[in-house]
Amino acid sequence: MRIDIHSHVIPDRIIAAIAADPGRFQARIAGEGGARKVVHDQGYVYPLFDEFHIADAKLDAMDRKGIDISVISPAPPMFYYWADADLALEVAGLVNDGTADMVAGKPDRLRGMATVPMQHPDAAVAELERAVREFGFKAVEIGTSVEGAQLAEERFRPLLRRAAELGVFVFAHPYYVGAKSGLENYYLTNLIGNPLDTTVMLANLMFSGRLDELPGLKLVLAHGGGFTPYQIGRLVHGHAVRGETHGISKTSPKDLLKRIYFDSLVFEPQALRYLIDLVGADHVCIGTDSPFDMADDHPAATLDAVPRMTPAERHCVCCGTALALLREG
Repeated sequence: MRIDIHSHVIPDRIIAAIAADPGRFQARIAGEGGARKVVHDQGYVYPLFDEFHIADAKLDAMDRKGIDISVISPAPPMFYYWADADLALEVAGLVNDGTADMVAGKPDRLRGMATVPMQHPDAAVAELERAVREFGFKAVEIGTSVEGAQLAEERFRPLLRRAAELGVFVFAHPYYVGAKSGLENYYLTNLIGNPLDTTVMLANLMFSGRLDELPGLKLVLAHGGGFTPYQIGRLVHGHAVRGETHGISKTSPKDLLKRIYFDSLVFEPQALRYLIDLVGADHVCIGTDSPFDMADDHPAATLDAVPRMTPAERHCVCCGTALALLREG
C-alpha cells in the first residue's frame, strides 16, 4: 500500500464562495470548464484542475500514480493568513467542510487535513478542535511562516501544543515566498524560496527551545525538509560554538531533527537515500505535491531508484510511517 501525505485540494465550497464574492475573498475564478484558473489579487495565478475539487478526479490521479490513500490538504493559497479574523475563520471553515465532503464521499481512499487561521491563535485552536471533533481529522496543515512571522513565536505555541494534545500531526508547508533579493527570476521563489522557508522555520523552532517544550509534537515537513537535513552538520557545529544558538535550547539540532518527519519529495534518489539514513525510514513518507507542476508523478519509480532500499525501509516510506502518524497502524 502507498499513502501520499502531500496532496492538495481546493474544495467546491471555497470555489463557490470566491466565485460569488471575489471582492471579499480577493480572488476570482477566471475562464470556463477545464480552462478555469484561480486569480488572486496578490498576483499569483494557477489552473483550477479537476483534481483540486472533484474526488473522482483525485482518485483517477492517484490510480495513475499508484497511490492507494491520499491525506488531502488545502493548497497553500487557501491559508488566507493576511485576512481579518472573520474572513480567515470563514475561509478555514469552508475549506475544512469542503475537505470533509470529499473524504466522506471516498472514505476508503481519502483522509482529511485541516487548515486554521494561524494569524488569530484563539480562532485557530477553536477551528482545529472543531475539525477533529466533527470530522475526525488527524492532521493540520500550517504555513512554515505566517505573513513573515516565525512559528517559533510565543503566540503560535497554543496551536502547536493543542495539536500535540489531540494527537494531530502538523504538516508544515511553505506559504508564499515573495521575490526576495536574488529570487526574482527563474521561478526561484519556489525552487529555492520554498525549501529555504522550511529551513528557516525549523532552525528557529530548534534554537528557540520550542521543540524542547513540545516533545509530543509530530511535525511533518514538505519537500524533504527543505535544506535542513543536508546542512544539519552546520547547525550542530554552530550550536556547539555559538552562544546565540545554545542559549535557550541545550538539545543538539541533530537529536531534534530525528524527531521530525519528512515527505519524500526531493527529486533525487541519492538525496532521499541520505534522508532515510539520517532520520530513519520510519520518519519518511511518500509526498507527491499533486496536482501542482512541481509534483512527483511517479512516486513508485522514485522509490525504485533509491539505492539500497530494503523491504523494511520501503514499507515504512510507502505506508508504515503514514499509518503511524494517522494512528491507523
